Amino acid sequence: MLAWINFAVLIFATLFFLYFYFLSTGPAALERVIGPDAYRRCAQYRVVAMVLEFVTVACYVVYRFYPLPTPLPDSFPWPWWVSGLIAAVIGIPTTLLMIIGVKDAGEEALVPKKEHTMYGGIYTRIRHPQAAGEAFGWLWIAFLLHSPFLVIFSLVYFPILLIMSWAEEHDLLLRYGDAYADYWKRTGAFWPKTRP
Repeated sequence: MLAWINFAVLIFATLFFLYFYFLSTGPAALERVIGPDAYRRCAQYRVVAMVLEFVTVACYVVYRFYPLPTPLPDSFPWPWWVSGLIAAVIGIPTTLLMIIGVKDAGEEALVPKKEHTMYGGIYTRIRHPQAAGEAFGWLWIAFLLHSPFLVIFSLVYFPILLIMSWAEEHDLLLRYGDAYADYWKRTGAFWPKTRP
């Protein structure tokens, strides 16, 4: 019973994380509808999305101890340290990427502000370092928990982060206009563009 409740909460938290984060990426578009309060409201949506991310991580941990009755084994056939090593290989570089992205975005990572200028740092090379790091975050957590089901479930976050990045880019085009369009052409979304 607890396994099914946890799974239901996991699905709910994942879907509503997508919903609220999607809403949080549109302050410029929302400002055209409700005025300057749009940025404050989008910051609130972002906080709700982050709380839902923490709920999702908690569901992952609970799932490890209360797995669903599926045809998949509860653990991988190899020892836990192998999964831990895979988690480290995936998690260390992608978590560093996400941390650098948060640092270089500054306050805007959590609180969108109209007066914020376009980012520097790692953002001069890729447009979505936070999303690139975060997409892999679920995967390394699943490996760390040694759960085949969670590894497979973690794949759902790749399209979710793509959708959120797409939505954010459309709003950034509204905010920054031609400057962002030019930046978009020069940089890769998740990996640096190779220049001739």
